[in-house]
Amino acid sequence: MPDFLTRGDRLTGAPRSWEGTRMRVAVLGTGKLGELVLAGLLRSGTPVDQVLATARRPERAAELAMRYGIRPVANEVAVAQADVLVVGVKPQDAGKLLESVKVPADKLVVSLCAGLPTSFFAERLPAGTPVVRVMTNTPALVDQAMSVLSPGEHATEEHLAVAEEIFKPLGRTLRVPESQQDAVTALSGSGPAYLYLVVEAMIEAGVLLGLPRTTAHELAVQTALGSAVMLRDSGEHPAKLRESVTSPAGTTAAALRELEVHGLRAAFLGAIEAARDRARRIAAETSTK
Repeated sequence: MPDFLTRGDRLTGAPRSWEGTRMRVAVLGTGKLGELVLAGLLRSGTPVDQVLATARRPERAAELAMRYGIRPVANEVAVAQADVLVVGVKPQDAGKLLESVKVPADKLVVSLCAGLPTSFFAERLPAGTPVVRVMTNTPALVDQAMSVLSPGEHATEEHLAVAEEIFKPLGRTLRVPESQQDAVTALSGSGPAYLYLVVEAMIEAGVLLGLPRTTAHELAVQTALGSAVMLRDSGEHPAKLRESVTSPAGTTAAALRELEVHGLRAAFLGAIEAARDRARRIAAETSTK
């Protein structure tokens, strides 16, 4: 069970005391990312009665209840009963959510809303409410997420520690200044889609070269997995690992030359910049609503 559920210390800066209590977590708007958090908490051993979830559509609520054995509740109930509020709605719906419920200043608000700065929440919550901004990604489904946290103005070290405990069961966590969060969104938040596209292209190339699709799929997926593990565990720079595979005038060198000719590096740079810029536009568009 995550340590934060049985913490005996007081969260510095929070008006209420959490001493000797178990903290209850509510996921407000349990969409794709919200469900990742919900599932991760339950997999880590958090009791079902310590996790609340809300959903806009009744059929979605029924689906969550059947899948996880939880009892979905209304947003107002979740806010009243939980200590930590994980906001998992779409960025454009965050303002409406905050308008529809009254969040006391002694709650910890954790935002999963891509592009929205903590100042967006500060403007709509009681003064002093602690907010932590988090960008995670879909490999949380297999406990291999990269979750990146940034504190808002009123979030203390204790608040960050609580938020980290929520996301640790999903994979790895990292803290960065909030000014870097749009870049994080573009790199690791959207990153799985880039890698899936690369693997998809490798599979199609294998089929073009005469391999059965199932064989090409297994070759590409295992190659991607093995390469990722080497990157993580070896501590080597990717350029060095690439060079170790590339013999002079060999097959890999010929392939890499073609990728460079077609501007692979520039394409990735442009794509990740475009994702970052879209995150910034989301924040600008949402703040005016």
